[in-house]
Amino acid sequence: MKKLLLLTAIAAAFSASAFANEKLVVAATPIPHAEILELIKPTLAKEGVDLEVKVFTDYVQPNVQVAEKHLDANYFQTKPYLDNFNKGKGTHLVTVTGVHVEPFGGYSKKYKSLSELPDGATVALPNEGSNSGRALLLLQKAGVIKLKDPSNALATPKDIAENPKHLKFKELESALLPRVLDQVDLDLINTNYALEAKLNPVKDALVLEDRNSPYVNYLVARPDNKDSDALKKLAAALNSPEVKTFIEKKYDGAVVPAF
Repeated sequence: MKKLLLLTAIAAAFSASAFANEKLVVAATPIPHAEILELIKPTLAKEGVDLEVKVFTDYVQPNVQVAEKHLDANYFQTKPYLDNFNKGKGTHLVTVTGVHVEPFGGYSKKYKSLSELPDGATVALPNEGSNSGRALLLLQKAGVIKLKDPSNALATPKDIAENPKHLKFKELESALLPRVLDQVDLDLINTNYALEAKLNPVKDALVLEDRNSPYVNYLVARPDNKDSDALKKLAAALNSPEVKTFIEKKYDGAVVPAF
């Protein structure tokens, strides 16, 4: 009898473990990344994945935490940013799947068009390599400046060849840019931070990347876990019709699906 009870207990334990959800902890910035992840939590739970979303407001710690194996993955960045981070920090993080594009924009509380910018206007832009380059490439495409190398994704103000309006550039961490909108003439803000600041990129931006921007936001992990079943399920959920519809309806062009 005791032996039968023991075997029954062991069988129950194995059965419980077989159906226990695998936990997956993913870092994300609040909007739109964390919102999208929260959307697919129920779907993943049905597939045996317990998704926990850790919200960060900066672009450094999400990568550091994944690289140090405190977190499983993150979802907030473009590949140029990731490549630059890996190179600078000696990390080896990898992309898992592309999810969406956030067309990058320039905003102003003082002017309604780029042509109104006065000589010597102050322009705020991100101080991170790839985001700085992205902002300057946008200004170049708009005809405001010319870069020495028009294809340099890591351009900084030092790489400007022609600056006919004698713009003065102020470089800040991306998260701080919305806070100085009232203090500068033009503010180049990553769309996730623009949305957090209640800006509507489609309506409020003086200049905005089109929906064909190459700066796709990726789910990112490590080489040792990128092919795990849990991450494959997360990647599939992020590329699902449910997420595509959610992005199109909720963000109305400020965020566009990349799949």
